[in-house]
Amino acid sequence: MRTNLTICVGVLSLIAGGALAQDLKFPVGEGAFNWDSYTAFEEAQDLQGQSLTIFGPWRGEDQVLFESILAYFSAATGATVNYSSSENYEQQIVIDTQAGSPPDIAILPQPGLIAELVRQGHVTALGDETQNWLAENYAAGDSWVSLGSFEGQDGSTGLYALPYKIDVKSLVWYVPENFEDAGYEIPETMEDLKALTEQIVADGGTPWCIGLASGGATGWPATDWVEDLMLRLNPPEVYDQWVTHEVPFSDSRVLAAIDEFGWFAKNDAFVAGGSAAVASTDFRDSPKGLFTSPPQCYLHHQANFIPSFFPEGVELGTDADFFYMPAPAELDLGTPVLGAGTLVMMMKDTDASRAFIEFLKTPIAHELWMAQSSFLTPLRSVNPETYANAAMQKQGEILLNATTFRFDASDLMPGAVGAGSFWTGMIDFVGGKSAADIAAAIDASWPQ
Repeated sequence: MRTNLTICVGVLSLIAGGALAQDLKFPVGEGAFNWDSYTAFEEAQDLQGQSLTIFGPWRGEDQVLFESILAYFSAATGATVNYSSSENYEQQIVIDTQAGSPPDIAILPQPGLIAELVRQGHVTALGDETQNWLAENYAAGDSWVSLGSFEGQDGSTGLYALPYKIDVKSLVWYVPENFEDAGYEIPETMEDLKALTEQIVADGGTPWCIGLASGGATGWPATDWVEDLMLRLNPPEVYDQWVTHEVPFSDSRVLAAIDEFGWFAKNDAFVAGGSAAVASTDFRDSPKGLFTSPPQCYLHHQANFIPSFFPEGVELGTDADFFYMPAPAELDLGTPVLGAGTLVMMMKDTDASRAFIEFLKTPIAHELWMAQSSFLTPLRSVNPETYANAAMQKQGEILLNATTFRFDASDLMPGAVGAGSFWTGMIDFVGGKSAADIAAAIDASWPQ
């Protein structure tokens, strides 16, 4: 990252009438940011004396990062911005809404909860203009329109939420030095990935580290595998029908995806510790096998957050790297990406609320967070050079190159399934049960 992107002047603060210029994280006009988008937004807004309340999921370090972005909105508009969160933010937003005191803007990572708030008439539609903007300006735009669209109180479907800050799950992690020593190349297709898996075994190594243990949420990493494979074996429409149970788990296409996961996870030669260790290995400990000498494994499938659990001192891009989880070449289904993220919605239709939605359409509202940490975006107009490091820029490129993006299916399914029988079913599957047996149990658990 360019050194002029790391200038930090003062402590972030939001004050009545806007943020002082010297309190902005990156001085306006400096660095590789799209300042023209900021200037154009500033010239179009005058919210002096107005306030904006925002409720979201970010706390701790993420809250500091988000508030650094809000400082620019406040400085450009003159509005006073008040951000709040809660440890139990999912319950809190429901309580506040039912009490008649919702925030102006709410940001949530649960489309299912947003759908319920929309159905109850608590959310304002963003309109055709924003829907068209999203389709035209986000890579794989139709995917994002679909993600932010819900059925309103009147039964019609419209865009109610704008995706902002995305996570990528379709990643396979590896150690470059291990690949170089063994003469392995990055696989470009699923066929190549399977061939590499078999080659590692033939060379006397173990290809994969897989861990599904996560306390009360044990099993969820396996659902990510199945979701990724569903997108690589089927058109996105089938994935969507699976999420709503129009396509049940017992459908042959879902069984094929589960069995495809089993090809990797249920072969003792393919997994560190053998298949019996998959269910009992904590997902946080699982990638550590990449870094032993000799390596306990060469590959690890996990989302962009997993470096948080790498051994201390591991440098991304040097000691560890990743590649896109490839799709089968023979099916020609493009480059689908599985992920998650947050969605922004208007709960009060005010000038400040509408201005904030417009602000999120500017490249600057993305670039200023990109330049810090933990932010990926599919917005085509951002300058990728503003990403804080090469790893984030590479993940951002994966989003921009996606032909399809789909949200984590288990998060979209009813809680009894997505955070219940799907998790436990996958543990039973790696424990020896067939895909058909666990699928029948999951289907039986689907709420009527």
